[in-house]
Amino acid sequence: MRTNRQLFLQHIAQTSAAPLALEVVRAEGMYLWDVSGKQYLDLIAGISVSNIGHSHPEVVRAVQQQAEKYMHLMVYGEFVESPQVAYARLLAEHLPASLQGVYFTNSGAEAIEGAMKTAKRYTGRTEIIAFDNDYHGSTQGALSIIGDEYFRNAYRPLLPGIRHLRFGDFDELSAITRDTAAVIAETVQGEAGIIRPEHRWFQQLRARCRETGALLILDEVQAGLGRTGTLWAFQAPGVVPDILVLGKALGGGMPLGAFIADQSILRVLTHHPVLGHITTFGGHPVSCAAGLAAFRVLSEQGWTDMVRQKEQWFREELIHPKIRAVRSAGLMMAVDLGSFEYNKKVIDRCLEKGLLTDWFLFAPTCLRIAPPLIISEAQIRQAGAFIREALEEVS
Repeated sequence: MRTNRQLFLQHIAQTSAAPLALEVVRAEGMYLWDVSGKQYLDLIAGISVSNIGHSHPEVVRAVQQQAEKYMHLMVYGEFVESPQVAYARLLAEHLPASLQGVYFTNSGAEAIEGAMKTAKRYTGRTEIIAFDNDYHGSTQGALSIIGDEYFRNAYRPLLPGIRHLRFGDFDELSAITRDTAAVIAETVQGEAGIIRPEHRWFQQLRARCRETGALLILDEVQAGLGRTGTLWAFQAPGVVPDILVLGKALGGGMPLGAFIADQSILRVLTHHPVLGHITTFGGHPVSCAAGLAAFRVLSEQGWTDMVRQKEQWFREELIHPKIRAVRSAGLMMAVDLGSFEYNKKVIDRCLEKGLLTDWFLFAPTCLRIAPPLIISEAQIRQAGAFIREALEEVS
């Protein structure tokens, strides 16, 4: 009889030649357990998804209660579904006055697609400006704007009218003109290995977009919802985007994304043509119920307020001669080990020790740390000890 691992390799479409193939049977809080019963301390949270930990009881309860009432009813936006309405209202209460209209999607990538369409429709322009080493997703439009040619090249031709600038470069902002529909930027570059430009650069980017009439779209799919130490990463430089894109942690572990703007901007999707952006499962009521519960836990229990202290504890643990640099934005951290080969060996050794880490698409020399925000000081100290041991044990 074939094992689950063999069936996984035979029937599940593979995205790499060597998947981790870790067979997880349970996840709770900070930990995963595999089929043999081995426990793993999770330092990546499903890539910044499980901000309040795995299987939080409030989220599980919300999923169960909503599933008992109704699941899918109709394509997004046609019926008044209380989980969507309640979550959109709660998000709006925690956002600036110009970000009160929420369009829920299935994922961050779909939210990027919707934001791009909305900007082109609203401005009547076609040029989209993005940045080198930004990551926005793998769908055709999102792929067109990600800032890495290795990933783009195999799927050309991509969308026309895309231009890439250097992230954080003041001089290049003059390339934004009255032909530009939108400028899309990650507030913190995730897959580039946690890159954050000067606050002044974001402020000048905001000013240049206002001057030219281009919409500013900020991608906080990874950085949003408390991960950087503020609820929204755009709060640090003190800028407000025209469109905010969310995903990952938005659904509390369930699939959910959103693009958020003023209703005057989103209204362009309702006419010429009608149904300018539609989605069957976007804003699924069970996903919205889960996200709503997770957001309440995040805000009411103060997990965001503790992020910067935990960032400091990690930094105290990540002092070792084989570590070239540590870059961080709250609990988004990149530990530069100098080469992918060495980094992968360290990641594999950490896994053997029961510590789950990963690397970055555009920064493969860096070890990724993005744990659930509920991680304790003791767990941080344990994770640091495991990493230092692995650094010594592999060559």
